[in-house]
Amino acid sequence: MKIGFVVNDVATERPIYTTVRLAMTAARMGHEACFIGVGDFAFEPDGSLSALARRAAPKKKQTSADSFLAALQDSGAEKQLQLEELDVVLLRSDPADDTGERAWAGMAGIAFGQLIAASGVLVLNDPGTLANALNKAYFQHFPESVRPRTLISRDEKKIKKFVDELGGQAVLKPLQGSGGKGVFQMSDAESPNLAQVFEAISRDGYVVAQEYLPEAGKGDVRMFVMNGEPLMREGRHAAFRRSNKGPDIRSNMSAGGKASKVKVTDEMLELAHIVQPKLVQDGMFLVGLDIVGDKLMEVNVFSPGGLGSCGELYETNFAQSVIEDLERKVDLRAQYGPDMSNKRLAAM
Repeated sequence: MKIGFVVNDVATERPIYTTVRLAMTAARMGHEACFIGVGDFAFEPDGSLSALARRAAPKKKQTSADSFLAALQDSGAEKQLQLEELDVVLLRSDPADDTGERAWAGMAGIAFGQLIAASGVLVLNDPGTLANALNKAYFQHFPESVRPRTLISRDEKKIKKFVDELGGQAVLKPLQGSGGKGVFQMSDAESPNLAQVFEAISRDGYVVAQEYLPEAGKGDVRMFVMNGEPLMREGRHAAFRRSNKGPDIRSNMSAGGKASKVKVTDEMLELAHIVQPKLVQDGMFLVGLDIVGDKLMEVNVFSPGGLGSCGELYETNFAQSVIEDLERKVDLRAQYGPDMSNKRLAAM
């Protein structure tokens, strides 16, 4: 099986990233894995698709994520690749990481992902739906019962009134973004700063105001969902608690959050059960659910991270389960061909 992993930039990948762990696991299982940056694609004059891809020399045995990534990032690993040769492509770039000078890159992975899927290569998560999930408004399509009370607006008066209705306890964040960037907690002590916070966020677009859940003080739970079902291996759920000991409410790993084991509760499983139909309908193969108490705070459909940390906590290779399921999907694609759409097969 030939797998292409699309990332923001191969040069900025780090050994701890989930994408690296997935690629290394695939290679150890005997598959060819290559990395493609969102700026490395080409649509050729003859209508074919190509990319400048990086693949570690197949005869070398990398014993760690550090050595595996170093081999990938070596200039000698760079090869021109016809994308139709791939069996499956995983879109693992995060548009939120390409704001500012690389604003052009935000849609590049999705746009080429759509072209690749049209050529007959299986693309995950489904690029058509990812195009509709570029901001946090996608989250509002899930049932109201699983979401905190939320207002999305650029009207400062509306935001202030909503925060007041919540008793002054709220979280404000940008509509577009991830990794805990630009997230502010409002409280009685912080209320005088609401105008400044609103200005800082609204400068780049819409403001999301969300009720603050007291349980957030303990961090949140990242649960991995594959094909709409909580990811499990060897009787263990791929889920862990992310917490930040300081005053910072952000528990994202990229914002200094720490990982620890968590007991998956019936309430968490019920949340996953409620969102399953839409995830499957939208062709969302691998997703990260961020849970606080009995509510979902976010559904990460682009590049959910932490699978390696989760595996280390439980001494379980969850990445292997992901690659095994890719093997199953590629076999189904070979049997059904174009009769089964990319979106339908993606989360089957």
